Amino acid sequence: MASSILTGVNPVHGLYASIFGPVGGGLTLSTRLMVITTTSAGALAAGSAVAAVPTEERPGALFLLTMIAGALMVLAGIAKLGRYTRFVPHSVMIGFLSGVSANIILGQLPDLVGAHASGPFAAAKAWDLLLHLDRVALVPTLAGLSALSLLAVFQRTRFSAFATLIAVVVPTIAVSLLPAGPVPRVSDLGEIPSGVPMPALPDLADFSMSLLGGAFAVAALVLVQGAGVAEATPNPDRSRSDPDQDFFAQGVGNLLSGLFRGQPVGGSLGQTALNISAGAASRWASIFRGLWLALLLLLFSGLVASVVMATLAAVLIFAAIGSFRVGELRAILRTGRISQIALIATFVATLTLPVADAVGIGVILSLLMQLNQEALDLRVVELTPREDGSFVEGTAKPRLESRTVVLLDVYGSLFYAGARTLQARLPDPGQAESAAVVLRLRGRAMLGATAFAVLSDYAERLAASGGRLYLSGVDPALVRQIQRNRKVERVAGVRIFEADDIVGESSLRAYHAASRWLATRS
Repeated sequence: MASSILTGVNPVHGLYASIFGPVGGGLTLSTRLMVITTTSAGALAAGSAVAAVPTEERPGALFLLTMIAGALMVLAGIAKLGRYTRFVPHSVMIGFLSGVSANIILGQLPDLVGAHASGPFAAAKAWDLLLHLDRVALVPTLAGLSALSLLAVFQRTRFSAFATLIAVVVPTIAVSLLPAGPVPRVSDLGEIPSGVPMPALPDLADFSMSLLGGAFAVAALVLVQGAGVAEATPNPDRSRSDPDQDFFAQGVGNLLSGLFRGQPVGGSLGQTALNISAGAASRWASIFRGLWLALLLLLFSGLVASVVMATLAAVLIFAAIGSFRVGELRAILRTGRISQIALIATFVATLTLPVADAVGIGVILSLLMQLNQEALDLRVVELTPREDGSFVEGTAKPRLESRTVVLLDVYGSLFYAGARTLQARLPDPGQAESAAVVLRLRGRAMLGATAFAVLSDYAERLAASGGRLYLSGVDPALVRQIQRNRKVERVAGVRIFEADDIVGESSLRAYHAASRWLATRS
């Protein structure tokens, strides 16, 4: 129910999602103890995607978004895209999750104190509330603070598994027994029907490009977060989880959720931890979780409708405070400038922009900074062969000398800006005559167009003064790419030596070949 409040729809849709998400996902997961249910990140992303939809039309748009996101997840699983989750930097994900937690806390403060607040985003609403404290209502505030106190107390006892239930039920009963006047309740957001709904396909008239973009954002966030949950939740028999199968399972959970009028679901770290602490031993724990919730909704829908909204706000705030990974934040802030900027930028963007935009900004910024750092870190060194076949590494000279052979190795990426950095750091041929350069490329299976342009330009400059370029340790796949590209090979004097099993052997052969060529020139 609390997740539905984040999404901006009737809390019953969160209940429906929590029934069918665990059942559909539990039947198909490879991470058997993971629980697929509503998540704060998914709820905020979905809420951001449907925020512009009129209130009365929002549920229909949400169901369609959920099914589109589910279909995207299923396709991602079939296409085996699980390995690509590693391209989302850890600093970006922690910054996003920290921003989500801050958004939840700030966004739920008005409900906690029973006050109305306005603003384009959660922080603005919290500021508006701070400027108008006269709107604070006493009874909802007491109920919300009581729920927070109960959560804090019971979380430290052996009854921690029931802490949320106690925090919601006790203040709600107290408010019902006291002559408190009108207090915001779940029923104010819409009717809570008894039982489970019949399946129904969403209306395609609700489709829009912004909704499609929101579905992509929800799918990406859910899958990345689910991959993190799977990594932290090993199977009881120690078998490895299949990320592609988990993608597929989360897609099935979303398709079922949308079909039965629920909101987006995904792997939940908190609910998975609760599942394990309660004694889960197989996938059936998640499946029965959904079935039991369906029974409870059938029997107690009237009681669900009477829950005080301030208690749900307290549950969300308490969970958000607990989800701050202080240790992770400190570690990232100590790591380096790239990680720091990615973390802070994503956090700030999550507070002020739609969720999809915030994550996109964080990913793009971190990638740009990483490429820049790789370019700055590129290093060219000179290797001097010894009689025993080993090499002595030293600093590469800035300029070549006439009638000499120089063996060079490169540390760092040769893609994009890295190739241009190589161009600036290769020894300048200048006025050197008959200089031979052996450039070691071992371990590089592919080069980009910029690197080919740099190598061909350097080969031409060497050839112009009677010199030669030798490429050693070249992977067979890179040889084929060089032959297809033709830009380097067409320069006179370029020689290529393929890599073999003995490290350094190819470079020694190239070095001796260059020395023999230089002897003929002399």
